[in-house]
Amino acid sequence: MGAPALLWPPLLLPLFIVLFGQPLGTKAQVCSVNQTVFQVVENSNISEPLVNISVPGDLRVTLGSSSTPFAFKIVDNQLFLNVTPDYEETTSLVAVLECKRGEVQVTVLRLFVAVLDINDNPPVFSFTIKSFDVAEDTRVGTTVIPEAELEAKDADKDDILYYTLQEVTPDASSFFSLVGPNNPALRLQQALDFDKIQNMTFKLLARDTWDEQTEPSHTATATLVLNVLPADLRTPWFLPCSFSDGYFCIQAQYHGVVPTGHILPSPLILSPGPIYAVDGDQGINQPIIYSIVGGNTDDTFIINADSGNLTMAKSIPSPMNFTLLVRADQADMARYSVTQAIVEARDGELQFSQSLYRGTVVLGAEAGTEVKDRTSPSEILRIQAQYPGFPDLNSAITYRITNSSDFKMDEDVILTTVAMKRAEVIYVEVEATSTVTKDTATSVVEIQVSEQEPPSTGGGELGDSQRFSTVDMAVLGGVLGALLLLALICLVILIHKHYRHRFNCCSGKASEPPPPPNDYDNVTFLPDHKASWSSTSNPQPQSGPEPAQPPSGSHSPTFSRPTPPSSAPPSPKLRASESPKTVQAGDSPSAVRSILTKERRPEGEGGYKAVWFGKDIREEADVVVLNEPTADMDSASASGSEGSDDDDDDDDDPGLKKGLHFGADDDSTYI
Repeated sequence: MGAPALLWPPLLLPLFIVLFGQPLGTKAQVCSVNQTVFQVVENSNISEPLVNISVPGDLRVTLGSSSTPFAFKIVDNQLFLNVTPDYEETTSLVAVLECKRGEVQVTVLRLFVAVLDINDNPPVFSFTIKSFDVAEDTRVGTTVIPEAELEAKDADKDDILYYTLQEVTPDASSFFSLVGPNNPALRLQQALDFDKIQNMTFKLLARDTWDEQTEPSHTATATLVLNVLPADLRTPWFLPCSFSDGYFCIQAQYHGVVPTGHILPSPLILSPGPIYAVDGDQGINQPIIYSIVGGNTDDTFIINADSGNLTMAKSIPSPMNFTLLVRADQADMARYSVTQAIVEARDGELQFSQSLYRGTVVLGAEAGTEVKDRTSPSEILRIQAQYPGFPDLNSAITYRITNSSDFKMDEDVILTTVAMKRAEVIYVEVEATSTVTKDTATSVVEIQVSEQEPPSTGGGELGDSQRFSTVDMAVLGGVLGALLLLALICLVILIHKHYRHRFNCCSGKASEPPPPPNDYDNVTFLPDHKASWSSTSNPQPQSGPEPAQPPSGSHSPTFSRPTPPSSAPPSPKLRASESPKTVQAGDSPSAVRSILTKERRPEGEGGYKAVWFGKDIREEADVVVLNEPTADMDSASASGSEGSDDDDDDDDDPGLKKGLHFGADDDSTYI
């Protein structure tokens, strides 16, 4: 740049001194200046004089012809710079001052102006956008674009340019790079793949300073577009590939079936599809040419070179297999591939799908009426025969009725030829004939002529009572089931809420273990030898046996507090061995007996007390004292009876409640 240019102008001064013998402006000269060498920065517009010229009165000063043309001017003995200096045009200016007396030159003064260079010019590319083609199979490390095509120019003679490559296409910088910071040549550093990326765009920057923060600094920008050209790397692929990753294809092998003794008029139907190949290089996509290179015994088959359709050239007399080798070539014959097409020749037989068809016609139908399918009266009955495994032959089959003139065939549909005036069942024979193989097959159709069409057992339109489908009914059933479940839940909650206390009572009594045999004295019953019987007119209750003293321990307060209502009544310890005959209550042990008798309940009747009031009870009836209360037991009995569950049953008769005490805690009972 300008730094080296600043060094050499001062070095010219000694040279000029040697050339001209003595320094300018010495005392021997008449015209003089105080400075002969000047430095100016390029592009500077200097309006002030460079130097004042001392000129005696009889002398005059002019610019000599050897001065830099148009660079200086003298005004009033002052030397001015007449141009804007440009280092790129000239690096120094020379002013030759001639002192003259009249026309005689007295002396010559030479002044030198050194122009200092500055970075005032930006680099410039010769293009704005440039496109280059790169082959897909270019080797890594190859310089794809030389330096001469990418370098920029800088008018500043001493400037050094620094280049930078920026990617515009994502991941493009992994494929290309510059050879160096001062060499813009483009080099390939990764193998190209046309299937993944077809073109890449870069920005190429040229800067005239190493550090872009330096002032002044200039940068030029150009755009590079690299187009990847596909290379012929892959052979043709027979489709569909059984496996493919985009780079490799396991090619399809084809299979087909043909009948023996016949020539199919159309191309063979193969699986998994027709013979078809494409160029493995999609970017090139060369046309494919097909041919059979092996396995075509007696030239039985022909393949279309352009489409790949396989057709029969002659019939095959007996069952056999053909393994055809099919070749696919690119149109430029650069690459090819081969696959197999296995064709199986076997016997084929024309046959109907059913041996008996059932149709129906409405009684009174006119001629030309179509016979409907009896299983689905809304649909037309169709009679079809076919070659199983040979769909190519099914399109060339004709039908006719052989045993009745009342019906005719219209392709595969049966039509009436006369009016149906009588309800009956008619059997007709349908014959199918292949126009290609001349094979025939027959089937029977049972046609029922009835007054009305039978109800549909299959598909068809629904009547008024069948407007809803199975799905609708399933949805309705689900909704009703949900509502029923909700109703059952509500019912269980209500039952539990209203009868919860009864459930608790029953479950409590059933789960409570019976008391130990020695810890409780059932004072309700007495032994037979202590029973007291008295007449009704003078009831004197006898004192019962003293309650047994409970053993010391946790069971001592047995008679001090009432038993919980949920306690089960204890079984009586003693039973009477003899039952009095005062009142006959029935022969069954479980029959209800009067408690006014001396009869005891048989063991095993359960822990309850039954009262039976007969209409014939008189004053002479016996009064039975079941237990005589004591003073100590009265208080316990009274407190225990208050919390018993049986009080609820006595609310209806207050008088009876006072005289009778039922429950496990009752100490006495009076009748």
